[in-house]
Amino acid sequence: MELRVLRYFLAVARSGSITGAANLLHLTQPTLSRQLAELEERLGCKLFLRSSHSVKLTTEGMILKKRAEEILDLAERTRAEISESEEDEYGNVYIGCGETRAMRHIAQTIHILNEKYPKIKYHFFSGNADDVTEKLDRGLLDFGLLIQPVDLSKYEWINLPEKDTWGVLMRKDSPLAKYKHIRPSDLRTLPLIVSRQLSSKVNAKNHLADWFDNEPINISATYNLIYNASVMVSEGLGYAVVLDGLADTGSSSNLCFKPLYPKVESEISVVWKKERYFSAAAKRFLNLLNEKFKKAPKRV
Repeated sequence: MELRVLRYFLAVARSGSITGAANLLHLTQPTLSRQLAELEERLGCKLFLRSSHSVKLTTEGMILKKRAEEILDLAERTRAEISESEEDEYGNVYIGCGETRAMRHIAQTIHILNEKYPKIKYHFFSGNADDVTEKLDRGLLDFGLLIQPVDLSKYEWINLPEKDTWGVLMRKDSPLAKYKHIRPSDLRTLPLIVSRQLSSKVNAKNHLADWFDNEPINISATYNLIYNASVMVSEGLGYAVVLDGLADTGSSSNLCFKPLYPKVESEISVVWKKERYFSAAAKRFLNLLNEKFKKAPKRV
């Protein structure tokens, strides 16, 4: 598949109209229609459901849309990296991150680097460890900021000098709000709101599963963003197992955070794929991370 044809396909997918996409691409409608028909023939499937005034993606079309976006993004990044030299003072750094207070270390590192290289741009993708490692493996990210436990066998990494503390987010009028700590027995029958990643691995060997003694828990909902979890808790839908310091528990909030007991902490790591080629900008970022935290990259 040519990159040009993928761009045509995405233009139609995004506009929902062959006529509208043709105008944006400065092509005639018959030319664009022919390119799409040839793409469908080459792939052996229908990509669009056509009506008189619009088109909608088929299941196969939705799959291609996601992959086409990744392919074109990677192609553009490759072009930019090839054109860069070690002496260039500009460039792009791509970072995936989960929700953690350790993000401030990344921000501080960028602030220092900006003083010498103000033209470097940083692009952030938010998601859990599965989301971030998928993009790392596809070459769409330079670095990932991950909350342990994570399988690091394919990566090199630096541990940041901070750990996140796990606890329970609840309403201030909850019976548990009077407790200093939360024990496993306090949560056995309560509706729990847990991260999507924890939900999929709750029976696997990890620190939170160990804390629950590997017994079944009542998961009523899952979340990807802690803000969404806090809204569900605020509306009385359950108790959220979250990291400390990420939800509003101030005087104006109806929420409070109680740490787990025994205490559960997670290390935070900056990771990158082994043998990855780095742009000049990404190398500068990594060099400063090593200098700032005075730790050589670890390997497994």
